[in-house]
Amino acid sequence: MSPMTEVEGRRLALSNLEKVLYPATGTTKGEVLHYVATTAGALLAHVHDRPMSFLRYPDGVEGETFFAKNPPPGKPSWVRTVEVTRSEGVVSRQVLVADLSTLMWAANLVVEFHVPQWRAESPGIADRMVFDLDPGAPATVAECCEVALWLRERLGADGLGAWVKTSGSKGLHVLVPVEPTPSEQVSAYAKALAVEAEASLPGLVVHRMTRALRKGRVFVDFSQNSAAKTTAAPYTLRARAEPTVSTPVTWEEVEAGRTAPASLVFRAPDVPARLKRHGDLLGPLLNPNRARALPDR
Repeated sequence: MSPMTEVEGRRLALSNLEKVLYPATGTTKGEVLHYVATTAGALLAHVHDRPMSFLRYPDGVEGETFFAKNPPPGKPSWVRTVEVTRSEGVVSRQVLVADLSTLMWAANLVVEFHVPQWRAESPGIADRMVFDLDPGAPATVAECCEVALWLRERLGADGLGAWVKTSGSKGLHVLVPVEPTPSEQVSAYAKALAVEAEASLPGLVVHRMTRALRKGRVFVDFSQNSAAKTTAAPYTLRARAEPTVSTPVTWEEVEAGRTAPASLVFRAPDVPARLKRHGDLLGPLLNPNRARALPDR
């Protein structure tokens, strides 16, 4: 029988706590749940009111992974959901992770947390913009740092602030708070900057997804600004060989990462201490006073 725990007055059955999910480090499901509980305050702030998609890996990172948007079978009645219109007008429901009990219920399913750039109260109206910097081997996160610094300066020229986190995989995510704007307009602006980055950094940047073009370059993926797309949430664990985390970093750390890329790899045990030392480095994204209008183009 699975052990029971109470979270915010709700009883949860937590299963297979000794199961190893990350064989490379021996990290167990119990340790994963402990990480989520420890970082819950910061994680919840960034997924609040955003329909959740899950990348599930219930048998660990060496088992099957699958992407799920629909609420899973057996969802407790107290887990909130919201209607989401998908392609071709199909309406379905997705989970809203709005409190600690829902977060721990979801974490018990063994998931990555992914959210769109818009909130449930304003579907398709983005309040942030993202650039996903994905290096094509032999390029690494070091090259992503060069591109991120270029983007920061270029966005600043348009009056926009930028913050950054690791993807928890190979690259970086540059995040920009924006005044509520239709997702298609945000996507168009982000694409224009990706094209400009390719022109300004020839041989380093590519704005098209074609794999043949990406060898040794950084793909500036602007497509995650589409209303239908999602991005790995800040502080989510990733289904990688080790329990790496999509971790907010300082711009000073990005500058240092150009020559020390290993310094931008953070695992679950590293993150609580960083939160204690730095606080939530992406906190400004949550402040509506930081948001700015996109410039006319």
